[in-house]
Amino acid sequence: MSSPNKDSYETMLAVVQAFHDKHDFKNTGGEEMTYRIALMAEELGEISECVTKGKPVAELAEEVADLMILLMGTAIAQDFDLKQAFWDKMDKLQARESRMIDGRIRVSEFRNS
Repeated sequence: MSSPNKDSYETMLAVVQAFHDKHDFKNTGGEEMTYRIALMAEELGEISECVTKGKPVAELAEEVADLMILLMGTAIAQDFDLKQAFWDKMDKLQARESRMIDGRIRVSEFRNS
C-alpha cells in the first residue's frame, strides 16, 4: 500500500475526519459550534502568546496547525467544502483594492461613508 500524499488537502481532511470519528465528536459535543468557537478563540490566544512573548517559530507553527485542524473540523461539522470556500474567498480578495491604514496594508471591502 502506498503512503498517503501529505501535500493533498483531501488527505489532510480525511485525517481530520478520522480524528472526529475516532473520538465520536458528532455524538459527544465535539462538533457543537459554540464549543468549537471557544476552542478556536483559545488557539488564537495561544498564537498571540507565541508572537507577543517571542516564542520559537516551531511553537507558533504548532498553534497555527491546531487552528487549521479546528477550521477543517468545523467544515466537517457544518458539512461545507472548505477548499471551495477558500477559492471563492480568494477570488473575492484578489479583486479588492488595498489601502494603507495606520501604516499597514489592508485589503477589505471598504465602504464609502
